[in-house]
Amino acid sequence: MHSATVSHPSTVMDELRAINARFIHNFVTSDVASHDALLHSDFINIWPTGQRWDRASYLKYWATAFDPKVIIYWDVRDELITVIGDVALVRSTNKHIRRRDGKDVTGMTMYTDTYLRENGVWTCIQAQLTAVAPEHYPADDTIVSVYIDGKLQPRGR
Repeated sequence: MHSATVSHPSTVMDELRAINARFIHNFVTSDVASHDALLHSDFINIWPTGQRWDRASYLKYWATAFDPKVIIYWDVRDELITVIGDVALVRSTNKHIRRRDGKDVTGMTMYTDTYLRENGVWTCIQAQLTAVAPEHYPADDTIVSVYIDGKLQPRGR
């Protein structure tokens, strides 16, 4: 599986890593305009429940989905990108801590975003979310980025 990523120039991988970071940053900051620019016209979102949302429904949700007073911690970890021709699978897991009624609840969700490159531009044609059971949580040493109270934290490299 990793061999598919090795055969592509690092510039392609760097571009897809940056797009993945932008995708997440758009969510945390509720930046609908920037996010809209990442989505293919035929975009579809598939929730862990199997429910499918079209692009318009997804963007409407996107505008208010992240509340930093409720989602007090958010990270991106275990990033895996596979490129096959003009298709890229961008996979990561998000750890989140939600505070409700004074209680913190931790969970993780894995996503697979499928990108299509048309005319040299990558756009996301499908985003699919999967709940992750605690026994399959990726380790903290795979963390790519961290948001606390909706603010991106500096990372030492």
